Amino acid sequence: MGPRHIAIIMDGNGRWAKNRHLPRTLGHVKGAKVVRPLVKACTERGITHLTLFAFSTENWRRPPEEVSTLMGLFGQYLEKEVSDMQKQGVRFRLIGDRSAFAQGLQDLIAHAELSTAHNQGIHLTVAANYGGQWDILNATREWQRANPLKGLELLDAPGLAPHLSMAGAPDPDLLIRTGGESRISNFLLWQCAYTELYFTDALWPDFNAAMLDDALA
Repeated sequence: MGPRHIAIIMDGNGRWAKNRHLPRTLGHVKGAKVVRPLVKACTERGITHLTLFAFSTENWRRPPEEVSTLMGLFGQYLEKEVSDMQKQGVRFRLIGDRSAFAQGLQDLIAHAELSTAHNQGIHLTVAANYGGQWDILNATREWQRANPLKGLELLDAPGLAPHLSMAGAPDPDLLIRTGGESRISNFLLWQCAYTELYFTDALWPDFNAAMLDDALA
């Protein structure tokens, strides 16, 4: 049986642009265009869950104009792609602390989630303002709120699982990172405990179905 869940750290947009003497923002624009064909390729290969690391809690340290461009791009992506997700039966959700986003972007995220909630196709999860440590700490607090009379010594892994941001999804079978770095950068730390790791030098805007097949092989 092939993998059900693939997680991807989409790295290398800035370097892709720099190699072409283009502004970094154009790298992010090109990188966003990879997502739709990738979702299609995953669907064709029987993958039921695709989780993409778009923006980490650490990314706020980037130059302000780059951060605002990323946020604007994310909003445009959601506005453009929701109708296509509907047609393809894609179920969208966002994991991460969305309270830091502008209200307009929060509304777009909520709309995308609500309007695709009943779709039966691939689950596309985007991690934005997400960190694995944040996820575990947040889940621990949620567990404590749900069990105010229990001491933390009663908390176990099955008890924590429903409070994690990926609750209900199978853990990733495969984690792919593009861009040549060999680390998981605080992505899905709990969920990737037994995940196969695949690192490629390919920059994210160049990633395609053939490269996906290489990783699967």
